[in-house]
Amino acid sequence: MQTNSTVRPSDLSATSRRGATLALYALTLGAFAIGMTEFIIMGLLPEVAADLNVSIPLAGLLITGYALGVAAGAPVITLATHKMPRKALLLFLMILFIAGNALAALAPNYTVLMLARILAALTHGSFFGVGSVICAELVPKEKRAGAIAIMFTGLTLANILGVPIGTFLGQAYGWRSTFWAITIIGIIALLGIVLLVPKVANAVSSLRQELGVLRRPAVHIALLMTVFGFGGVFTAFTYIAPILVEITGFSPDSVSYILVLFGIGITLGNIYGGKLADKRLFPSLLGILALLTVVLALFGWTDQSKPLTLITVFVLGIAAFGTVPGLQLHMLNTAKDAPTLASTLNIAAFNLGNAMGAYVGGVVIDWGIGGGLPAVPWVASLTTLIGILFTLWGASQQKQAARGRR
Repeated sequence: MQTNSTVRPSDLSATSRRGATLALYALTLGAFAIGMTEFIIMGLLPEVAADLNVSIPLAGLLITGYALGVAAGAPVITLATHKMPRKALLLFLMILFIAGNALAALAPNYTVLMLARILAALTHGSFFGVGSVICAELVPKEKRAGAIAIMFTGLTLANILGVPIGTFLGQAYGWRSTFWAITIIGIIALLGIVLLVPKVANAVSSLRQELGVLRRPAVHIALLMTVFGFGGVFTAFTYIAPILVEITGFSPDSVSYILVLFGIGITLGNIYGGKLADKRLFPSLLGILALLTVVLALFGWTDQSKPLTLITVFVLGIAAFGTVPGLQLHMLNTAKDAPTLASTLNIAAFNLGNAMGAYVGGVVIDWGIGGGLPAVPWVASLTTLIGILFTLWGASQQKQAARGRR
């Protein structure tokens, strides 16, 4: 029996706009904390390595461990908790996240810190997956992508504000202080979810239905859209520092400021990408992916000029995260009867695209393909072009399905 506080898509008129907005902000703060945890090690590698008496490359594996935890945890956590009410699941994930970061702050050695990172990472995919479902159900149908974009703004703000502030804090007071700060932010987000996020009715789906989603070709295509469409971003972005320093000629100290410019771009792209996806999903996705393909290709030329590079990095940020709300909404539309697992797997697909892009870019550099580092933006553009082809395929399938329903 459902209580009056339970929100269903058909009950949206009963939820005040203010209440829904506050709920979205609570989810955004959770996303901010998770995003800060994901990226913060990049800024604290020397401090962590020195304190735990390990090499920089070994400390760098803390980033890899987190990524693998996201990829493994997304489907496992979702399947293990598929009967749990969505709000209760969010609370469980935040408690697990808080525990992981508190353990990181207390870690006596490298092994415990790695385990703490993996523990926190297990919550990443499921939080964004179930959070996307809740965001979509808190607002009218025509505003779903925009609501998802608001939550993902937490992830983009983590890059602009969280990582620089966390890095400063860790350098000034020790890297453990940063993880204590993240733990406190996680606790505040947990309280926000308890007080502000309403109960959202679970989709009526069994474990068999959730797993049945994996047999649908449309879901496979949607995942490939995400892997390749977003994978091109990290093909280039992973190596942005050496491109800026070795090719463009910026000083190493300038890189962090340029990355803030990129972060502002991804925040704007995330917001406006959500608005465009709500109006016309596939046309906007194709348009943004086309822009991303062109910008990445141009980067192979504009990286010879400092002013043009700054413009390119900013526009690249806009195009990169302009795709995120639309790709996530498309997955929700593709698996309406069992959205939780599919949505969570799409988050894993973003991370798979990141890993694939970093690997492809590394191969280009190591093998000297096209001259090595200068060719990375061109290869990134080709990767995104593959994402466009899968998106065209997905649009074609959607049209055929619509004709079949008539």
